[in-house]
Amino acid sequence: MIMKNYRDNGLVRPKKALGQHFLVDLNIARNIVDALGTDHDVVIEVGAGMGVLTQYLIENQLDKLQVVEIDSESVEFLKNKFPMLEGHLIHGDFLKYEMTTGDTAVIGNFPYNISSQIFFQILKYRNNVSECVGMIQKEVAERLAAGPGSKTYGILSVLLQAWYDIEYLFTVHENVFNPPPKVKSAVIRLKRNNVKELGCDEKLFVTVVKQAFNQRRKTLRNSLRSLIPTEIIDNEIFNKRPEQLSVAEFVELVRHFERKLD
Repeated sequence: MIMKNYRDNGLVRPKKALGQHFLVDLNIARNIVDALGTDHDVVIEVGAGMGVLTQYLIENQLDKLQVVEIDSESVEFLKNKFPMLEGHLIHGDFLKYEMTTGDTAVIGNFPYNISSQIFFQILKYRNNVSECVGMIQKEVAERLAAGPGSKTYGILSVLLQAWYDIEYLFTVHENVFNPPPKVKSAVIRLKRNNVKELGCDEKLFVTVVKQAFNQRRKTLRNSLRSLIPTEIIDNEIFNKRPEQLSVAEFVELVRHFERKLD
Protein backbone atom coordinates (compact mmCIF):
# COMPACT_ATOMS: atom_id res chain seq x y z
CA MET A 1 0.00 0.00 0.00
CA ILE A 2 1.14 3.57 -0.74
CA MET A 3 0.44 4.66 2.86
CA LYS A 4 2.60 1.84 4.20
CA ASN A 5 5.45 2.78 1.83
CA TYR A 6 5.50 6.33 3.14
CA ARG A 7 5.70 5.04 6.71
CA ASP A 8 8.35 2.44 5.86
CA ASN A 9 10.50 5.17 4.29
CA GLY A 10 10.04 7.48 7.25
CA LEU A 11 8.24 10.06 5.13
CA VAL A 12 5.08 12.09 5.64
CA ARG A 13 2.03 10.97 3.70
CA PRO A 14 0.69 13.92 1.64
CA LYS A 15 -2.88 14.69 2.67
CA LYS A 16 -5.29 16.00 0.06
CA ALA A 17 -7.48 17.63 2.70
CA LEU A 18 -4.54 19.81 3.76
CA GLY A 19 -3.56 20.64 0.19
CA GLN A 20 -0.13 19.06 0.69
CA HIS A 21 2.19 18.88 -2.32
CA PHE A 22 5.74 18.46 -1.08
CA LEU A 23 8.47 20.24 -3.04
CA VAL A 24 11.33 17.86 -3.85
CA ASP A 25 13.62 20.10 -5.92
CA LEU A 26 16.31 21.44 -3.57
CA ASN A 27 17.48 24.13 -6.01
CA ILE A 28 14.01 25.65 -6.10
CA ALA A 29 13.78 25.39 -2.31
CA ARG A 30 17.07 27.25 -1.97
CA ASN A 31 15.92 29.94 -4.43
CA ILE A 32 12.71 30.50 -2.45
CA VAL A 33 14.61 30.94 0.81
CA ASP A 34 17.23 33.17 -0.83
CA ALA A 35 14.44 35.48 -2.05
CA LEU A 36 13.60 36.36 1.56
CA GLY A 37 15.49 39.11 3.36
CA THR A 38 17.47 38.28 6.51
CA ASP A 39 16.97 41.51 8.47
CA HIS A 40 13.67 40.61 10.18
CA ASP A 41 13.02 40.09 13.89
CA VAL A 42 10.78 37.07 13.26
CA VAL A 43 10.56 34.64 10.32
CA ILE A 44 7.47 32.45 10.16
CA GLU A 45 7.40 29.41 7.89
CA VAL A 46 3.87 28.29 7.05
CA GLY A 47 3.29 24.57 6.50
CA ALA A 48 6.83 23.15 6.61
CA GLY A 49 5.78 19.65 5.57
CA MET A 50 9.01 17.63 5.50
CA GLY A 51 11.25 20.66 5.90
CA VAL A 52 12.52 21.29 2.37
CA LEU A 53 12.54 25.06 3.02
CA THR A 54 13.15 24.67 6.74
CA GLN A 55 16.59 23.14 6.25
CA TYR A 56 17.81 26.32 4.53
CA LEU A 57 16.05 28.68 6.92
CA ILE A 58 17.83 26.94 9.79
CA GLU A 59 21.21 27.83 8.29
CA ASN A 60 21.06 31.56 9.03
CA GLN A 61 17.66 32.34 10.54
CA LEU A 62 17.21 29.73 13.27
CA ASP A 63 17.34 32.23 16.13
CA LYS A 64 14.32 34.09 14.73
CA LEU A 65 12.50 31.15 13.07
CA GLN A 66 8.98 30.04 13.97
CA VAL A 67 7.70 27.01 12.05
CA VAL A 68 3.89 26.74 12.10
CA GLU A 69 2.58 23.35 10.99
CA ILE A 70 -0.98 22.06 11.41
CA ASP A 71 -0.31 18.43 10.43
CA SER A 72 0.63 16.29 13.46
CA GLU A 73 2.47 13.76 11.26
CA SER A 74 4.63 16.53 9.80
CA VAL A 75 5.29 17.94 13.28
CA GLU A 76 6.63 14.57 14.47
CA PHE A 77 8.73 14.21 11.32
CA LEU A 78 10.22 17.71 11.76
CA LYS A 79 10.99 17.07 15.43
CA ASN A 80 12.93 13.95 14.52
CA LYS A 81 14.73 15.38 11.49
CA PHE A 82 15.55 18.80 12.96
CA PRO A 83 16.06 18.50 16.74
CA MET A 84 17.42 22.05 16.73
CA LEU A 85 13.85 23.25 16.05
CA GLU A 86 12.89 22.61 19.66
CA GLY A 87 11.28 25.82 20.87
CA HIS A 88 10.80 27.00 17.27
CA LEU A 89 8.21 24.45 16.08
CA ILE A 90 4.54 25.28 16.65
CA HIS A 91 1.81 22.70 16.10
CA GLY A 92 -1.06 24.93 15.07
CA ASP A 93 -3.07 26.73 12.43
CA PHE A 94 -1.38 29.74 10.83
CA LEU A 95 -4.80 31.26 10.14
CA LYS A 96 -5.28 31.57 13.91
CA TYR A 97 -1.72 32.60 14.68
CA GLU A 98 -0.99 36.02 16.19
CA MET A 99 1.85 37.97 14.58
CA THR A 100 2.28 40.84 16.98
CA THR A 101 5.98 40.78 17.87
CA GLY A 102 8.55 42.75 15.91
CA ASP A 103 9.22 43.05 12.21
CA THR A 104 7.93 39.80 10.72
CA ALA A 105 8.53 37.89 7.49
CA VAL A 106 6.34 35.03 6.26
CA ILE A 107 7.55 32.28 3.93
CA GLY A 108 6.22 28.95 2.73
CA ASN A 109 5.01 26.57 0.10
CA PHE A 110 1.44 27.61 0.83
CA PRO A 111 -1.38 25.04 0.56
CA TYR A 112 -3.38 26.02 -2.53
CA ASN A 113 -6.72 25.53 -0.80
CA ILE A 114 -6.04 28.26 1.79
CA SER A 115 -3.62 30.57 -0.03
CA SER A 116 -6.14 33.43 -0.25
CA GLN A 117 -6.88 33.08 3.47
CA ILE A 118 -3.16 33.24 4.20
CA PHE A 119 -2.91 36.56 2.38
CA PHE A 120 -5.93 37.93 4.23
CA GLN A 121 -4.13 36.94 7.45
CA ILE A 122 -1.06 38.84 6.27
CA LEU A 123 -3.24 41.86 5.52
CA LYS A 124 -4.64 41.67 9.04
CA TYR A 125 -1.11 41.93 10.43
CA ARG A 126 0.26 44.31 7.79
CA ASN A 127 1.77 46.57 10.46
CA ASN A 128 3.99 43.66 11.51
CA VAL A 129 4.51 41.68 8.30
CA SER A 130 7.01 43.59 6.17
CA GLU A 131 7.80 40.80 3.70
CA CYS A 132 6.29 37.57 2.40
CA VAL A 133 7.73 35.03 -0.02
CA GLY A 134 5.30 32.29 -0.97
CA MET A 135 4.81 29.57 -3.53
CA ILE A 136 1.19 29.41 -4.67
CA GLN A 137 -0.83 28.37 -7.69
CA LYS A 138 0.45 30.20 -10.78
CA GLU A 139 -2.99 31.57 -11.62
CA VAL A 140 -3.32 33.09 -8.14
CA ALA A 141 0.19 34.57 -8.28
CA GLU A 142 -0.63 36.24 -11.59
CA ARG A 143 -3.83 37.62 -10.09
CA LEU A 144 -2.06 39.12 -7.08
CA ALA A 145 0.59 40.79 -9.21
CA ALA A 146 -1.81 41.97 -11.95
CA GLY A 147 -2.41 45.66 -12.57
CA PRO A 148 -5.52 47.59 -13.61
CA GLY A 149 -6.88 46.58 -16.99
CA SER A 150 -5.97 42.93 -16.58
CA LYS A 151 -8.70 40.28 -16.60
CA THR A 152 -7.04 38.66 -13.58
CA TYR A 153 -6.95 41.88 -11.52
CA GLY A 154 -9.34 41.42 -8.60
CA ILE A 155 -10.14 41.81 -4.93
CA LEU A 156 -6.87 40.53 -3.49
CA SER A 157 -4.88 42.40 -6.15
CA VAL A 158 -6.29 45.72 -4.93
CA LEU A 159 -6.29 44.97 -1.20
CA LEU A 160 -2.72 43.66 -1.18
CA GLN A 161 -1.33 46.28 -3.55
CA ALA A 162 -2.73 49.00 -1.31
CA TRP A 163 -0.15 47.96 1.30
CA TYR A 164 2.49 45.89 -0.52
CA ASP A 165 4.69 45.97 -3.61
CA ILE A 166 4.25 42.58 -5.31
CA GLU A 167 6.76 40.78 -7.53
CA TYR A 168 6.13 37.63 -9.55
CA LEU A 169 9.52 35.92 -9.16
CA PHE A 170 9.42 32.65 -11.12
CA THR A 171 7.24 29.78 -12.33
CA VAL A 172 7.51 26.27 -10.84
CA HIS A 173 6.46 23.22 -12.87
CA GLU A 174 4.35 20.33 -11.64
CA ASN A 175 7.03 17.64 -11.80
CA VAL A 176 9.03 18.98 -8.83
CA PHE A 177 6.34 18.05 -6.30
CA ASN A 178 5.20 14.87 -4.60
CA PRO A 179 2.41 14.35 -5.48
CA PRO A 180 2.45 16.56 -8.59
CA PRO A 181 -0.37 19.14 -8.56
CA LYS A 182 -2.58 19.49 -11.61
CA VAL A 183 -1.49 23.10 -12.13
CA LYS A 184 1.72 25.09 -12.33
CA SER A 185 2.95 27.04 -9.34
CA ALA A 186 4.75 30.33 -8.92
CA VAL A 187 6.75 32.16 -6.30
CA ILE A 188 5.84 35.73 -5.41
CA ARG A 189 7.31 38.28 -3.05
CA LEU A 190 5.40 40.95 -1.14
CA LYS A 191 7.26 43.88 0.41
CA ARG A 192 5.50 46.39 2.62
CA ASN A 193 5.26 49.78 0.94
CA ASN A 194 5.43 53.17 2.67
CA VAL A 195 1.67 53.61 3.06
CA LYS A 196 0.78 54.11 6.72
CA GLU A 197 -2.91 54.81 6.14
CA LEU A 198 -5.09 55.04 3.06
CA GLY A 199 -6.62 58.40 3.93
CA CYS A 200 -10.14 57.04 3.77
CA ASP A 201 -12.40 54.76 5.79
CA GLU A 202 -10.48 51.50 5.40
CA LYS A 203 -13.45 49.26 6.25
CA LEU A 204 -15.52 51.01 3.60
CA PHE A 205 -12.60 50.67 1.17
CA VAL A 206 -12.59 46.88 1.65
CA THR A 207 -16.38 46.70 1.33
CA VAL A 208 -16.40 48.76 -1.87
CA VAL A 209 -13.62 46.72 -3.48
CA LYS A 210 -15.29 43.41 -2.63
CA GLN A 211 -18.73 44.48 -3.80
CA ALA A 212 -17.39 45.98 -7.03
CA PHE A 213 -15.47 42.84 -8.02
CA ASN A 214 -18.22 40.48 -6.95
CA GLN A 215 -20.15 41.99 -9.86
CA ARG A 216 -17.16 42.74 -12.04
CA ARG A 217 -19.06 42.69 -15.34
CA LYS A 218 -21.18 45.61 -14.20
CA THR A 219 -20.18 49.25 -14.11
CA LEU A 220 -19.57 50.70 -10.67
CA ARG A 221 -22.77 52.69 -11.09
CA ASN A 222 -24.73 49.43 -11.01
CA SER A 223 -22.58 47.22 -8.78
CA LEU A 224 -22.43 49.78 -5.95
CA ARG A 225 -26.03 50.92 -6.15
CA SER A 226 -27.15 48.89 -3.13
CA LEU A 227 -24.24 50.19 -1.07
CA ILE A 228 -24.18 53.88 -1.99
CA PRO A 229 -27.15 56.30 -2.15
CA THR A 230 -28.11 56.91 -5.78
CA GLU A 231 -27.84 60.69 -5.46
CA ILE A 232 -24.07 60.56 -4.83
CA ILE A 233 -23.30 58.33 -7.79
CA ASP A 234 -22.58 61.43 -9.85
CA ASN A 235 -19.02 61.04 -11.08
CA GLU A 236 -17.61 59.76 -14.40
CA ILE A 237 -15.68 57.11 -12.52
CA PHE A 238 -18.93 55.25 -11.90
CA ASN A 239 -19.12 54.48 -15.63
CA LYS A 240 -16.03 52.28 -15.30
CA ARG A 241 -15.77 48.63 -14.33
CA PRO A 242 -13.74 47.67 -11.25
CA GLU A 243 -10.78 46.20 -13.15
CA GLN A 244 -10.19 49.63 -14.73
CA LEU A 245 -9.48 51.32 -11.38
CA SER A 246 -6.08 51.55 -9.72
CA VAL A 247 -5.70 51.33 -5.95
CA ALA A 248 -5.44 55.13 -5.83
CA GLU A 249 -8.69 55.47 -7.79
CA PHE A 250 -10.50 53.11 -5.42
CA VAL A 251 -9.24 55.24 -2.52
CA GLU A 252 -10.48 58.40 -4.26
CA LEU A 253 -13.83 56.70 -4.91
CA VAL A 254 -14.25 56.02 -1.19
CA ARG A 255 -13.22 59.59 -0.38
CA HIS A 256 -15.88 60.78 -2.82
CA PHE A 257 -18.50 58.78 -0.91
CA GLU A 258 -17.30 60.21 2.39
CA ARG A 259 -17.37 63.83 1.12
CA LYS A 260 -20.88 63.42 -0.22
CA LEU A 261 -22.14 61.75 2.94
CA ASP A 262 -20.74 64.42 5.30
